[in-house]
Amino acid sequence: MLENIFTLLMLVLLQAVLGFDNLLYISLESKKAPVTDQKRVRKVGILIAIVLRIVLLFVLVSIIGFFQEPFAFLSGGIKDIVHFAFNGHSIIVLAGGGFIIYTAIKEIWHMIGTTDLNHDLEGGDGKRGKSSNAVITSIVIMNLVFSFDSILAAIGLTSDIENSTTAFIIMAIAIVASGLLMLLLADKISTFLAKNRMYEVLGLFILFIVGIMLVTEGGHLAHLELFGNHIVPMSKTTFYFVLAVLVIVDVVQGKYQKKLLKEKAAQE
Repeated sequence: MLENIFTLLMLVLLQAVLGFDNLLYISLESKKAPVTDQKRVRKVGILIAIVLRIVLLFVLVSIIGFFQEPFAFLSGGIKDIVHFAFNGHSIIVLAGGGFIIYTAIKEIWHMIGTTDLNHDLEGGDGKRGKSSNAVITSIVIMNLVFSFDSILAAIGLTSDIENSTTAFIIMAIAIVASGLLMLLLADKISTFLAKNRMYEVLGLFILFIVGIMLVTEGGHLAHLELFGNHIVPMSKTTFYFVLAVLVIVDVVQGKYQKKLLKEKAAQE
């Protein structure tokens, strides 16, 4: 019993840590919905995602081999240029990473090119907006992409538990607990970003790095080789180090910018 409780706590912690980038995506994506509907969009999206995570867990436990074994029709190569052996896991991770990179670049480009930032806050009323259902769909789909690796890691952590039903229950509880934590924090992070819009840039670049991490991981899972070089996944240690550096640089730059503005105001 104590061992099972310890495993459950480890799983909740794992789900919470791996869910940070998901939470950031939810906060940024929900801004595209109408302002009056954004809070509901976040809650509905996360609640649906929790249910689908349980379904995904059941599916992965049942047919995990299908996602790990390479597909014969997606294996091969071109001389010394490229070699690959795609499986279900690699395709999902690559697609998710590519979509996140595209989203981050699109949002950064829009942020630089827009001439009316205040109009951009109007959500679904303008050209940039999306319907609430479309935003919920995006949140649910990306939640599942982010969940894929964390669920596989959870299956690995519970592999020593002899009773498969007990292992499934522990994983399901961890998923629900982490989902409720996301539900609790989503509004707070969205409110913080709304009041401190400068941090949106930081958030988008973090998402961009998350996309790079997923693409390298997907390439590694697909045994991808380019000109004889294996694609090596970005380690979690490297990711968190880069994340810490980005946050520190942003905080220091913000404080320094305020100081410069004060000095300029004093001189005038």
